Amino acid sequence: MGYGFYRPISALAAIAASLFITTAHGQDRVRLGVLNDQTGVFATYQGIGSVIAAQMAVEDYGGKAGGKIVEVVAADHQNKPDIGVSIARRWHENENVDAIFDLPNSAIALAVANMSEQKNKVFVGSGAGTALLTGEKCTPNTVHWTYDTYAYGRGLGRSVVAQGGKKWFFITADYAFGHDLEKQAAEAVKASGGEVVGTVRHPLGTADYASFLLQAQSSGADIVGIANAGDDTITLMKQAAEFGLTKKQKLVGLILGMNGLPALTLQAAQGAQIMNPFYWDLDDDTRAFAARYAERHPQKNYPNDMQAGVYASVIHYLKGVDKVGSATDGRAVVAAMKAMPTDDKLFKKGYIRADGRKIHPLYLLEAKKPEDSTSKWDLLKVVATIRGEDAFRSEKDGGCPLVK
Repeated sequence: MGYGFYRPISALAAIAASLFITTAHGQDRVRLGVLNDQTGVFATYQGIGSVIAAQMAVEDYGGKAGGKIVEVVAADHQNKPDIGVSIARRWHENENVDAIFDLPNSAIALAVANMSEQKNKVFVGSGAGTALLTGEKCTPNTVHWTYDTYAYGRGLGRSVVAQGGKKWFFITADYAFGHDLEKQAAEAVKASGGEVVGTVRHPLGTADYASFLLQAQSSGADIVGIANAGDDTITLMKQAAEFGLTKKQKLVGLILGMNGLPALTLQAAQGAQIMNPFYWDLDDDTRAFAARYAERHPQKNYPNDMQAGVYASVIHYLKGVDKVGSATDGRAVVAAMKAMPTDDKLFKKGYIRADGRKIHPLYLLEAKKPEDSTSKWDLLKVVATIRGEDAFRSEKDGGCPLVK
C-alpha cells in the first residue's frame, strides 16, 4: 500500500481495501488513525492486526464518543520516517484525524509525538518502544501504553536473576538499540546480585552466529541474553537450538514477541523466557478476546501484546473523549485519560502517570516444550508476575519535564 492511501475501517471488508477518503464528514466524527508497518518486517507484529484491534475497541465501546460517531483509518509508514511523518501531518492538517495509535519504529514515534503536541492532537504508542517518550521527550499529548525498552531490559534482568539465573552472557546487535537493551538488562542483573561474565556483539542482519554461540557456550553462563530484535532474534535462537545450547543454558530474548514463535518453533524456543504485559491465555477475558480477534484476522492469528495495547488504549481514549465532551482538544483528552484509572478486560486495572507512562503488571513468560503445547498459539506459560511499579522506570529517573 502506498503512503498516499489509508484504510477506513467502518466494516471488516474495508480492511482489505486501500481507499481514498474525503473529509466532508470529518468534522462531525471522532477519527482515529492506526499508523504502522503493514507490509514489511513488522507487519505480523502490528500491521492489520492492530487495525482490527482498534476497530473491535470502537465497536465494543458502542461506536460513539463525545456524541459523535468514531471512525478508524489506517496507513502503512513502511518503516520510513519521512513517509510516516508525512502521513501524520496530512492526517492532522487536512483529514481531521484526532489521535494516532500504535506506531512501531521509535524514530517515527518521536517525530509524531512532537507533531501531535504542536497540533494539539493525541498520540498513543502501543507498538513504539523507546523510553524517551516518557523521558526527556515526553509531551502532554502523549501516552505510552504497552511496553518500553527500559521495562523489558530491566524487568527481565531482575526477574530471571530472581528465578536463579545469576550468570549472564550477552549476544548483542552492534548498534544503539542493541547496546541500550544490553545496558538496561546488565545493570538490572548486577543490581539484583547477578553477574555478567561476558558479551559479544554482532552486525545487523547476521546470517551465521556460530562464532558468537561458541563464545556463549564456553562462557560458563547460566543465561544467554539476546539483545537484538526481529529476524536477527529468530535466526540466532534457531541456531542456538541446533547448537544444543538450550540443553545447558537458558535463552532470554529481550525483545521476542509471541508472533515470532511459530516460525521459530517451540523445538527451538523451548525454555526461552520473554516479558510481556499481555498474553492471550491469561484468563477467560483474554481468551474470549483472542477468539473473537482470530475470527476477524486474515491469517487467524491470535493477538500479541502490542495489538492488545491498541485495543485497550483506544477504549481508554474514548473514555477520555467522553469525559471532556469532545476530541478536539488533545491535551485535555490526555489529561482526562491520566485523571481516570484504567480498567479493561485485557490489561485490567492500572493508571497513567504524569509522564504519560501507562502502568500495569508485566509477566515473565517461558516458551513451552513442544509436547506441552495443545494448539498453534498455545506457546507460553507464566513463570512470574512483576508489578508495573517495579518494571517501569520511576518518574523521578526519567527526566520528563511534566513531572513536578
